[in-house]
Amino acid sequence: MDMSRKMISAFFATLAFSSAAMTANVSQAEYDAIEQRIQPVGNVYLAGSEPVVEEVASGPRDGATVYSMFCTACHGTGVTGAPKTGDAGDWSPRIAQGMDVLADHAINGFNAMPPKGSCMDCSDDEIIAAIEHMIEGI
Repeated sequence: MDMSRKMISAFFATLAFSSAAMTANVSQAEYDAIEQRIQPVGNVYLAGSEPVVEEVASGPRDGATVYSMFCTACHGTGVTGAPKTGDAGDWSPRIAQGMDVLADHAINGFNAMPPKGSCMDCSDDEIIAAIEHMIEGI
């Protein structure tokens, strides 16, 4: 059988299979399950055309939450001189300067640390809670 006949046969076999599948009795629950499985995993928007989504305010995040989302990458390992979480040797000289200085450095940025540690939607109180989380027990 030459190549064109094989392609035509494959086309008609696919057509027959797909039309048989379309006429099969599929319950609404099965159809809904299939539709759920083939949903896209994300959306792509051009800059400025994103849909407006109102955020539900659930209250301030606690220090552990802010730390795990924004601070742990640097303060967990001491990247670029960041004081490591719970390390008294790293934190003692900083704590000696006072909480106002710690808060100012964290909120406004200091050395390699960007303002608010890149958490631009964090409130000042959430940043301070993250500091307190990092130094608790010292």
